[in-house]
Amino acid sequence: MGKGEELHMELEFDRDVIHCWEIAADGTLCQEETLETIVPDACPDILRIVAVCGQATLNGKQAREGAAAVSGSVRAVLLYQPEEGGGLRRMEAALPFSAQLEAPGLTEQGRVHACVRLRGAEARALNPRKVLLRADLAVDVTAFQPRERVCCQGVLEPEEHGVQQRVTEQESYQLEAVQEKPFTFLEQVRLNVGQGEPVQLAACRAVPLCGESRLIGSKLIFKGAGELQLLVQEAGGGLNACRENLPFSQIMEVPGLGEGGECRMAVELTQLSCQPAGEDGRTVEVALDLLAQAQVWSRRPVTLLQDLYSTALQTQVEREEQVLWQLVEQSSRTQNVRELLETGSLPRSVTDSWVSLGEIRRNWEGDQLVLEGEARVTILYLDENDALQALQRPLTVSCRLDAPEGARCCCRTACSGEVFAAPSAGGIEVRFAVDFQFLILREQHTTAVCGAALGEPRTRGEGDQPSVVLRLASPGEGLWELAKAYGTTTEQIVQANGLEEGQLPLGRMLLIPSVR
Repeated sequence: MGKGEELHMELEFDRDVIHCWEIAADGTLCQEETLETIVPDACPDILRIVAVCGQATLNGKQAREGAAAVSGSVRAVLLYQPEEGGGLRRMEAALPFSAQLEAPGLTEQGRVHACVRLRGAEARALNPRKVLLRADLAVDVTAFQPRERVCCQGVLEPEEHGVQQRVTEQESYQLEAVQEKPFTFLEQVRLNVGQGEPVQLAACRAVPLCGESRLIGSKLIFKGAGELQLLVQEAGGGLNACRENLPFSQIMEVPGLGEGGECRMAVELTQLSCQPAGEDGRTVEVALDLLAQAQVWSRRPVTLLQDLYSTALQTQVEREEQVLWQLVEQSSRTQNVRELLETGSLPRSVTDSWVSLGEIRRNWEGDQLVLEGEARVTILYLDENDALQALQRPLTVSCRLDAPEGARCCCRTACSGEVFAAPSAGGIEVRFAVDFQFLILREQHTTAVCGAALGEPRTRGEGDQPSVVLRLASPGEGLWELAKAYGTTTEQIVQANGLEEGQLPLGRMLLIPSVR
């Protein structure tokens, strides 16, 4: 080897290439959509709008350069009293929407998961034939970007130039796979309402929920149910609410996974169809188009080369910052809500009730993370004059978690159980439960070697550099730092001084030998 080559000899490393996904952006977009629409010719003039029942669906999503785009629509059913009298009438309207979340670092090779929620909907009659419809939306968007992270694990053939290495073993909680699967299922539902007279379907909503998921090899098995909420109008004009749970079970292929993965699942509604089947209207043909969105996380051991030097040659080391994610907690918490909603008059009975969930705000109070979820309660009830009324109230549901300040929290809420509403003194008492499903991650920053070169020979035993050194260990100084400073090895310092377990005794003169 020539002298010039020796001065610039690059070391070769054993490098670990880690393929994973990183969260490029995570947030909730809140926006309002409005629509002016004309009452269809087949419908009578409007006297009073009683209620609006809405369903939001996800139509599409796309990863773009620097942004995640989402589109969908809101199908709204307006229940109103006609000027000509008689029972309630209905009309439908559709509001398309689009939203975009800035995501620095996102490219077209990324992926997007989205959840669309209708926070609330209302309508106002501009005249008997024209309606202004307003929909309040919350769109949860998470953008993922594929990453290839290279870590130096060690030097190849370190013995050749007396290379000493300091290696650390750490664990990284990383996102291994981002996958999705669309699926459809059909179901016939028999309605147990009325006394035999024909009924009509006034409105329908569906809330899909995933209850269980597990990995078996490269297959992800998940189960859940679509909670179907129907509002049925009887022949006499009265309304009844019906609830049906439509269970589903699916298998999703997730190739390239190892054992021990943990899954976060969300099932989103992309289309809902409820059509009467039969003359009496009591059998409903239900078609649900759903999109399952999965994130698979795993704990992965990572070997990092933190430092190196040569006992024979001068060494130049290049370093870079490595960011490893650590799992703080992944769980769910249930918060029970009980509120008295004032109505101003004495309600006679409750016809229907439901809860719409909106934005989740995050605030740190020391080592506690406070999650505040929006919940809008809608209640249809009969007042003391047997007139149908609609009541909407916003509520805030809080959840406290132990989490270090600055941690990243991915959270979603679900109202999976029944909403209880009953007349009470002064109004309507409502009870329901909100599940906070969360993932808390903490960043760990560490410096690691990414390259190194060997240069001129180290000076030994000549000039002002002695072959043997006596010195005291400074507070906080370790064996590695001493050995590196004097071009020897930690093993030789331990052997020369008869140290136990590599501990440096303070106040004792240490013998620092040269490399033999």
